[in-house]
Amino acid sequence: MPSLRRPPSAPRRPRAVGRRPRRLGAGSAGPAHGADLRAAFVGRCCEKGRRGQQRRCAHEGESGSASRWEEALELFRGAAGQRVEVGAALHTAALGACGRGRQWQRALSLLRQMAEAKLETNVISCNAGMSACEKGRQWQQALLLLSEMREARLMPSVVSYSSGVSACEKGGQWERALSLLVELRGAALEMDVIIYSAGISACEKSGHWQQALSLLSEVLEAKLEANVISYSAGISACEKGAQWEHALSLLRRVRGAKLELDVVSYSAGISACEKGAQWQHALLLLDELKEGNLELDVVSCSAGISACEIAGQWQQALALLSMLPEAKLKPSVVSYSAGISACGKCAQWEQALSLLRELREVMLEPNIIYATTLESARAKKVRGGSTRCHWSASCARRC
Repeated sequence: MPSLRRPPSAPRRPRAVGRRPRRLGAGSAGPAHGADLRAAFVGRCCEKGRRGQQRRCAHEGESGSASRWEEALELFRGAAGQRVEVGAALHTAALGACGRGRQWQRALSLLRQMAEAKLETNVISCNAGMSACEKGRQWQQALLLLSEMREARLMPSVVSYSSGVSACEKGGQWERALSLLVELRGAALEMDVIIYSAGISACEKSGHWQQALSLLSEVLEAKLEANVISYSAGISACEKGAQWEHALSLLRRVRGAKLELDVVSYSAGISACEKGAQWQHALLLLDELKEGNLELDVVSCSAGISACEIAGQWQQALALLSMLPEAKLKPSVVSYSAGISACGKCAQWEQALSLLRELREVMLEPNIIYATTLESARAKKVRGGSTRCHWSASCARRC
């Protein structure tokens, strides 16, 4: 880890005889040598690289031609080879390029180079390094940089803390994320919705719904405008904690704030109702999702089917399952599993058997769960006194 302590002033070296090296940012305003113009060009490369990388990832995956952030770093490396003294401004722009490209190792290397060249490191360059570590899911390195900033007597900004909290969120370090939020309050810095959302998401991913709701309450008490991201994280936290009532309460609050809910928020609410065996609320949320002109997905529908299965509502479960092809969605193994289980709980072995045939037709592979469920349905039907059930191994094979 590069040291960020301010270096002691060193005696000036005598100027070399011959061609004088150009220093970026000193004198020349020409497009080829001006520090501001070079740094601005590197910054444009960073921004274009980010957008280009997103487009390429959507069409080509991770592979593809060199992105603009790589061009920015190449420009930075070429500056030294042209007898140009690379200053702190260009180092900071190159650090931004590393952040865009998630090149956290290169970012740390650049900070090390700045320390070795006795260039003064400021909060902006440190924030760029922390951002690269955060995007690279390196929470330890991000927090180490934050600690180095304090040792160098640099005052961390809200951006610094935001990168630290986001890094902890990505690394599943919810306690460290909350600790940074407490430290941020003590530093008398103004907190925003973005950093709160990162903290809420950190608690959600770790299954701590109480802490997530506590942070969301702080957002509202501070009269900050909570966004869909923060509400969605809170709803997901309630879903993981099987707190369906809190999840529905947050959904109502989002509607009251006139924010546009997305499919992720609805899916989390439906899953919360599923875990609480609240099949009626789950179906109502599915209806709202359709009325809101949002596209249904297999995840939310499967959660609704599972809610009906848990409550023993096999007719509703089959109705939802039949709705999937109408919505041009392909039922998953989870969808069929919930439908077969719903039929099994209500001793509807004929319906379960029909679903198993359908499952084979769509080339999804059944597993031991289905056989167990069907056998359970058969046993319940026999105990009920029916003589119409004739289950056998040969029947199972014919399916």
